[in-house]
Amino acid sequence: MTEIILVRHGQANSTAKTEEDYDRLSELGHQQAHWLGERFAQTNGHFTRVISGDLRRHRETANGITESLDVGLARDEDNRWNELEYYTLSKALQEQHGVPFPNSQGDFVKHAPKLMQTWKDGHLDDIPETYTMFDTRIADALTDAAAGGGRVLVVTSAGVIAGIVGQLMRLDIPSMTNAMLHIANSSTHRIEVVHGTPFLNGFNGLAHLDTPDRHHARTYI
Repeated sequence: MTEIILVRHGQANSTAKTEEDYDRLSELGHQQAHWLGERFAQTNGHFTRVISGDLRRHRETANGITESLDVGLARDEDNRWNELEYYTLSKALQEQHGVPFPNSQGDFVKHAPKLMQTWKDGHLDDIPETYTMFDTRIADALTDAAAGGGRVLVVTSAGVIAGIVGQLMRLDIPSMTNAMLHIANSSTHRIEVVHGTPFLNGFNGLAHLDTPDRHHARTYI
């Protein structure tokens, strides 16, 4: 059996308006990653390898986690684990359909389903990738992560995790987007691959933030 632990990166720059500005961990984001690494070390810190996307926030999260793990652990970067370009897609949605970029958490909750459905339906032009391209690349990334067997840690982003959960659970876009909105920073998501078939066996794990003094560190944006 292969076990894959997907981890969403730690809290990034939540006030950003562009992909580039968003792509760095906050001070709390670094702390979340460190706490998660300590939790792995205290429970089951053995991983066959660590994979991350090649975005800065992925690297910084992977670095924070692995500080507490085996220093000889194999590390790989794979840009198929990179996040969908939400800011770029949002700009296209605003310019082509007149839907403004969200300015609050409440606005974002309403904005995300509209964006994802419009993207899925093929109604956005001049964008980096279609929804079908995104759906295919994350499915292929999961297949390749599982191919080597063992216990694999993957550091990625909420949209990618939600996309994979959507594939495994056969969710429609509203349900998949709802899952995406509730994926916490530094949360863990467990997939078991049995006889070649992946099964979701854990979602949004936050055991490393369970103590009362860490409840403030449960962040989603």
